[in-house]
Amino acid sequence: MTGKTAPPAKKPAPAAAKKKAAPAPKGEAAPKEAAAPKEAAAPKEEAAPAAEEPPAPEQPPAPTDEATPLPTEAGAEATPAPAEGSPAPPAEPPAPAPEPKPEKPKEEPPSCPLSLAVEEVSENSFTLTWKAPEQTGRAGLDGYVVEICKDGSSDWKAVNQEPFLSTRYTIPNLSSGDKIHVRVVAVSASGASVPAALEQPVLIREILQLPRIRMPRHLRETYIRHVGDAVNIMIPFQGKPQPEVSWTKEGQPLDTNRITIRNTARDTIFYIRQAQRGDSGKYELTVQINGAEDKATLDIQVVEPPGPPQNLKLVDVWGFNVALEWTPPVDNGNSEIKGYRVQKSDKKSGKWFTVLERCTRTSCTISDLIIGNTYSFRVFSENICGLSDSAAVASGVACIEKTKTTYQPEKIPQRDMMEPPKFTQPLTDRTTTRGYSTHLFCSVRGFPQPKIIWLKNQMEIREDPKYIALIDQGVCSLEIRKPGPFDGGVYTCKAVNPLGEASVDCKLDVKVPK
Repeated sequence: MTGKTAPPAKKPAPAAAKKKAAPAPKGEAAPKEAAAPKEAAAPKEEAAPAAEEPPAPEQPPAPTDEATPLPTEAGAEATPAPAEGSPAPPAEPPAPAPEPKPEKPKEEPPSCPLSLAVEEVSENSFTLTWKAPEQTGRAGLDGYVVEICKDGSSDWKAVNQEPFLSTRYTIPNLSSGDKIHVRVVAVSASGASVPAALEQPVLIREILQLPRIRMPRHLRETYIRHVGDAVNIMIPFQGKPQPEVSWTKEGQPLDTNRITIRNTARDTIFYIRQAQRGDSGKYELTVQINGAEDKATLDIQVVEPPGPPQNLKLVDVWGFNVALEWTPPVDNGNSEIKGYRVQKSDKKSGKWFTVLERCTRTSCTISDLIIGNTYSFRVFSENICGLSDSAAVASGVACIEKTKTTYQPEKIPQRDMMEPPKFTQPLTDRTTTRGYSTHLFCSVRGFPQPKIIWLKNQMEIREDPKYIALIDQGVCSLEIRKPGPFDGGVYTCKAVNPLGEASVDCKLDVKVPK
């Protein structure tokens, strides 16, 4: 018994024993019989902390000649009580207390769904929408559970058996007139969130809405299709309860063999597999609820290429020009004629060339034709579908022949151009240096062209290589080549014709360099 150690410090039972054994040193004469009841009473005090931790197995009472070290409430060792009549043996050290294992932190459940609202209410159902919670946890959401409860009751029932991930849900099979409380819970592996609930109950009743047709913009004008095309038109509308939809064509019921109508709660579909020109017209759509109605008109025009023009004639041919005339086609293809295309073809090449496009009149003039060619002409009509399949061809041809013309020069009255010589620019005095060639200039007019004679000191200059005389367009020039002192003097230019003569002179001075 002496070799056993004291129980671990975390158990409160030894602490209670320490409180009872602590007064022992105060009275040395305390009888041993009195100590036994105190030790026997110790288990009664140990019963208090037993709710938190199971008590340790009971130990036999320690002998009086030995004191076991016990921990105090603060965790310190108690001073051993000395036994009477015998020395206390050395106490054994207490066993180390085991360290408690740290508990794993539990994952928090997701937060509450956001923005819960009612999207639509009908006479036996309503639709909810909401947004995902801000916090979904590490594992993510498993889904949402929608719960409902009638007003005045506290019995909440889940609408869906399994969680779903959509943030929109329609609760069906409800009774008209009931008030329903609703809430949505986000569910994950770590638990369920705080429910998001509507503040007010939802009254299950049908909300009345006047009928209204929402005609698409492109259908507000004439809807044009070609012959053979499919017509597939969807026109949405609104109204509650579900409105009655009816179609008529110019006040008469539709031909169900050609036209198929399919209606839903929100739109109507108008369908023709292969449109014909007879399908053209104005269709009236009526949407009605309990006497209230809305109407819209659909104007359909089925078109095809027009027929060719009629009565094309070659009216006139003159010079390089041709005049054509024709009348509009009998069949315009159920569409307005936008114009006519006029083409020509010459006999040599046989190819057709476009002369005019979208001519808005029923007549035209073609110009700039080539002399010697023979031309044929044809005309196409054109509408929104394009050109007619065939053309109107003129019955005659245009031959552009050469015209014989004789040139007759214009008679101009004769004018007397005779004029005696007259100098318009006289000679001027000049000074030159010995050995440097020089020129003398003057200008003269007259008709017939006058004869020019050069004189030096009143002596006619004849064929002398020292002098070169020229005349060009009435400008007279005399070149004196390398003059010397003896070449100085007075030079005269004389002009002579049958009507008279004229002369001018100048002085030439030749200097000798020093």
